[in-house]
Amino acid sequence: MSTTALSIGAHVPHDDPVAQAQARGTQVVQFFLGEPQSYKGPVVSYPGGAPALRAAAAAAQINLYVHAPYVINVASTNNRIRIPGRKLLQQHLDVAAEIGARGLIVHGGHVERGVDPAVGFDNWRKAIEATQLSVPLLIENTAGGENAMTRHLERIAQVWDAIGAAEGADRVGFCLDTCHAWAGGIELDTAVEKIRGITGRIDLVHANDSRDDFDSGADRHTNFGAGRIDQVGFVDLVRAAGAPVICETPGDAGDHLADFAWLRDRL
Repeated sequence: MSTTALSIGAHVPHDDPVAQAQARGTQVVQFFLGEPQSYKGPVVSYPGGAPALRAAAAAAQINLYVHAPYVINVASTNNRIRIPGRKLLQQHLDVAAEIGARGLIVHGGHVERGVDPAVGFDNWRKAIEATQLSVPLLIENTAGGENAMTRHLERIAQVWDAIGAAEGADRVGFCLDTCHAWAGGIELDTAVEKIRGITGRIDLVHANDSRDDFDSGADRHTNFGAGRIDQVGFVDLVRAAGAPVICETPGDAGDHLADFAWLRDRL
């Protein structure tokens, strides 16, 4: 994909993603289907529900992405976390399919302190086998935690090795978050090459500057050029990934338009 054709959009409120996309002059948006810190099932707030949102997005030629709730942790060894998380993941996949979403983004999760990470990798395999992937499931790298499944490259590789043995693995993709990579200690100049070497693909980029230093483990996004990430490395990563871009930066439509312009000027 050429940089001139690169789709750049934003994470927006879920009430009317089509209007939110149009306010930003973009053809791609991401949103939650409910509260990100809740186990409550997905809700489509758009008037007319899922069929109406699907039709409106198609008519406006807007690509929709859904971000799964943060509470989902299918790697966990705690049944009270893992089992409800799998159920919630399936519910979100199903509703994402109903609205015609291009994919569902989910964090890699973690295992509890003292637990062998291999158990978490295998729990990911079991989750993929137990889930009907009605839309592509995009696993996102995360910023912090020594027990995290997708903070470090070697852990991402072990997750991919595990899920590669599962039926449905071809429906699993990768979402690369720039702030999470920076804060998680992944060098940006080689991140795209190394992640593609592991996963074979990058389906979506979460483009975010970081308020914190490299390898800090802190997940605090900020607007482009206002944080600690090397600007050249940031732009080079987005260019090399060549995937649709979602800005998860603070602010409203005006702030997002400023971020879009900042990035396009440098691409």
